[in-house]
Amino acid sequence: MILLRRLLGDVLRRQRQRQGRTLREVSSSARVSLGYLSEVERGQKEASSELLSAICDALDVRMSELMREVSDELALAELAQSAAATEPVPAPVRPMLGSVSVTGVPPERVTIKAPAAAEAVDVVAA
Repeated sequence: MILLRRLLGDVLRRQRQRQGRTLREVSSSARVSLGYLSEVERGQKEASSELLSAICDALDVRMSELMREVSDELALAELAQSAAATEPVPAPVRPMLGSVSVTGVPPERVTIKAPAAAEAVDVVAA
């Protein structure tokens, strides 16, 4: 099962790390406890829209950009899940992804690589 809170947490963590910022810095700027922000990044807590807005402000990232990245991650995870279940993959998932190759062995773990400079994402089907 794909959990949106995990995908959202992964994207938030990557955004923070790209900026070279610590959890403490972002939690202080967003006025949220360090522990709670950590749980959100690890996908253990569901973040409210108000909390997401505060975190996005602290990271100086538009919420629409954050959600677009989450949406792309979700599309890739769904492709991986479909590939693992040997179901036909619907195309195109999103024009932004272009052509996507799905490979992997064993079937419960696949690697998805988007063309160009996009990074590969390992997805484990649950």
